Amino acid sequence: MPEKTAEAIDADGWLHTGDVATIDGDGYISIVDRKKELIITEAGKNLSPTNIENTVKAASSLVGQVAAIGDAKPFIAALIVLDLDIAVVRAKALGVPDADLKILAAHPEIVTEIKAAIAAANTKLNRVEQIKRFTILDLGWEPGGDELTPTLKLKRNPIAAKYATEIAALYLTPAPEGVVNMS
Repeated sequence: MPEKTAEAIDADGWLHTGDVATIDGDGYISIVDRKKELIITEAGKNLSPTNIENTVKAASSLVGQVAAIGDAKPFIAALIVLDLDIAVVRAKALGVPDADLKILAAHPEIVTEIKAAIAAANTKLNRVEQIKRFTILDLGWEPGGDELTPTLKLKRNPIAAKYATEIAALYLTPAPEGVVNMS
């Protein structure tokens, strides 16, 4: 397939994998994202959604999955999925041991904890990368399902299609019920 080879290897012999990488001071290379997954904001800024998502997940064990949204949008927003195992533990601590994700996603203490996690993550992100609004989905994402690959990578196009209504709500003014402002 000479045409495909020509697309992947340029005239100087460089192989273009589509990965975004960083090189540290010692010369070590780290793959940080896929080029096709970059978010290009309304202002033209290129952002790594994976970096934003991993920073939020690291801020709280209650966060199971994060989908950073913002392609051609004025700011970054996020869909948050609770970690089911941690949510069950939190439900017991909140005195609602039989609560399902629908109840927990709207529980004021859960929302406050997620907001604090995003605020903590935002301090580690550049201003343009910071999440300005989010919503907590009231269901889980399973590996191999509509939203996640078996290796827990986000299926961004299916997520965008399946949650188009929730994503649109993140950018409405004023923000509707269920959308949390970080300001």
